Amino acid sequence: MTAATVSTPPRLVENILQWRGTGHFARLALVGAYLQGGLIKLSDFPGAVAEQAHFGMTPPAFWAVVTIIVELVGAAMVLTRRWRWLGAGMLGVFTGLAALTANAFWTMPMGPERSMAMNAFFEHIGLIGGFVLVAQGAEPRRG
Repeated sequence: MTAATVSTPPRLVENILQWRGTGHFARLALVGAYLQGGLIKLSDFPGAVAEQAHFGMTPPAFWAVVTIIVELVGAAMVLTRRWRWLGAGMLGVFTGLAALTANAFWTMPMGPERSMAMNAFFEHIGLIGGFVLVAQGAEPRRG
């Protein structure tokens, strides 16, 4: 097997990757939780403020507004590909800060809560990697 053979995807995979809707679906999958979170916070602003207070963000109302804006505007930028590097950067930085704030597993005693927080932390790191790829323009312009 040559290097070219190993790096060339099977025809079915290539067809899926070349399909016009694949890029849009992938972007929607990446930002879906941010759209949902932003819309829920917008529809229940007192709950959004309480969430910010729970994580020690002060003033909580200010951080609730910032969170809603970052989640909705950043997601829209990624979906529409208008300044997608900025939208991906906004969501990536937000995700990193949220991981450090909400999933600080290194501060927790051993146990199930620590394991869950550690898993969530590394899931957030994976999302950041996806946002870096989007910001780099790794996705073809087709979708």
